[in-house]
Amino acid sequence: MDINNILSEGEKVSPREYSPLALAFMGDAVYESFIRAKVLIEANASANSLHKRAVHFVNCHAQCKIMEAFLGNLTDEEEAVFKRGRNAKTFTVPKNADVYEYHAATGFEALVGWLYLMGKTDRLCEILEFSYNFIKNEEH
Repeated sequence: MDINNILSEGEKVSPREYSPLALAFMGDAVYESFIRAKVLIEANASANSLHKRAVHFVNCHAQCKIMEAFLGNLTDEEEAVFKRGRNAKTFTVPKNADVYEYHAATGFEALVGWLYLMGKTDRLCEILEFSYNFIKNEEH
C-alpha cells in the first residue's frame, strides 16, 4: 500500500486546507500506528499486554507532556498548526481527560497529521521518535 497512491485518488486538497480536527484525525492514526510498531518491536507479547503498553504512550496526558517538552523546537509553521489544533472547537472531552491536556493532545495530533500529509517524513520521524523516547524516559 502506497500512501501517495491513496492520497492521489481523491480530490487534491492541500493539507493546509484541512480543518485542524481533520488533521488530528489523521495524526491520531499515524501516531498510534507508530507507537504500536515500537511497542511490538520492543517486546513480542500478548495483544492485551501490547495494548496496555501502547495506551501508556497514546493518551492525552502523555501527548500534552510531549508538546510541553517539544514546543520550543517547533518551526513557526509547525507551531501555528499545533495552535490551530489546540484551539479547535471540540464538543466532547473524554471523561478521563483534563480539558487542557485534551486540547494540547489535539494540537499534537493535528501537527502529526499535517506533517504526514505534507510528506515531511524526516521531521515527522524526528517528532515521533522524540515522543516515544520522552514518554519512555518519563517512566524511569
